[in-house]
Amino acid sequence: MAFERRWGEALDYRPCRYGSSKLVLRGPRKDLTGRYVAFLGGTETYGKFLRRPFPDLLEQALGCETVNLGCINAGTDVYLGDPTILSIARRGQAAVIQVMGAHYGSNRFYSVHPRRNDRFVAASPEMRARFPEVDFTDFAFTGHLVRALHDLAPERFAALVEELQALWVRRMRRLLRRIEAPRVVLWLSDHAPETGSADRLDADPLFVSRPMLKALQTEIDDLVEVVPGPTTCIRCTRCMVFPDLDAPAAAQTPGVAVHQIVARRLAPVIARHLS
Repeated sequence: MAFERRWGEALDYRPCRYGSSKLVLRGPRKDLTGRYVAFLGGTETYGKFLRRPFPDLLEQALGCETVNLGCINAGTDVYLGDPTILSIARRGQAAVIQVMGAHYGSNRFYSVHPRRNDRFVAASPEMRARFPEVDFTDFAFTGHLVRALHDLAPERFAALVEELQALWVRRMRRLLRRIEAPRVVLWLSDHAPETGSADRLDADPLFVSRPMLKALQTEIDDLVEVVPGPTTCIRCTRCMVFPDLDAPAAAQTPGVAVHQIVARRLAPVIARHLS
């Protein structure tokens, strides 16, 4: 593999929009009049810092156009609030939905930005009553928020996790039911879905467990779990493209080798639905 890391250079994602959607997606903009496979998900699906993320790799393998509808740090709220994107996913020959973190979504404790679900907007009165000692103006991101609350009061924090997990199942079920195409759910992580409560803060997608996925089994046509082995350079910046200031973020993002594995695992599953 050639060494193509380009520090100081920013990648042109050829941003585009579809119809009346406000989401700025990765381009190039695709022709939706023919057969295509739609991809919904977060940063990994979008393919930040990568010239060819797994949706692009699959286009040649499948012989069918792929439409990347991934959004950086997306949660289910992004898609449930966008009828245009849901319509695109619904009309595809198949739809791949990446498992996204349970903390990326508005709930009875806090609200998030409708299109950037990692952005913390405000705490509810119930949240303020549960954590009266917290100054919520200190938080801009949901990840920072949940980690701080866990460290402050693990017992009180448990109620928040239960809320996020229950809401994630309900919203994922709604999302899957609104997509009429065959639905392939993708688990992409450095660990398999946990059988317990999955309340670890070092696990991504955050707070999502195997029982939560099992609760959706009637809505899923295929579940593909991709957990790269120890010999895979999971977060290797080799062949990534990013400016100097984004080096720390790139180091935390799955690299080219992982996307190649995802494409190989998804290809035969999607091909069955295309045939």
